[in-house]
Amino acid sequence: MYALIEFKGKQYKAEKGALLHVDRINAEVGSALDIDAVLLLSGDTVQVGAPYIPGVKVSAVVESHEKDKKIIVFKYKSKKDYRRKQGHRQQYSVIKIQDIIGA
Repeated sequence: MYALIEFKGKQYKAEKGALLHVDRINAEVGSALDIDAVLLLSGDTVQVGAPYIPGVKVSAVVESHEKDKKIIVFKYKSKKDYRRKQGHRQQYSVIKIQDIIGA
């Protein structure tokens, strides 16, 4: 059984025991989350929300906070002596799906 959830403006496939890499959240490691925005629930039958399914939520626990690999943003204009080099490391949180409640 799995559920499609919406979390911080993005959609994720949540299964029991799965680890999800989501945008950084302000929560302590080990704290519990309840996500009410369930778009689709698939098990014996498929339930589709309009836009969300009432009474169904996903419980999760924050596992860790990490940074992604560094990417290089390089801009230049040919023959104009213009060069800009900038690095970026996206911060994200790892959450573990505990259960799908109300299924």
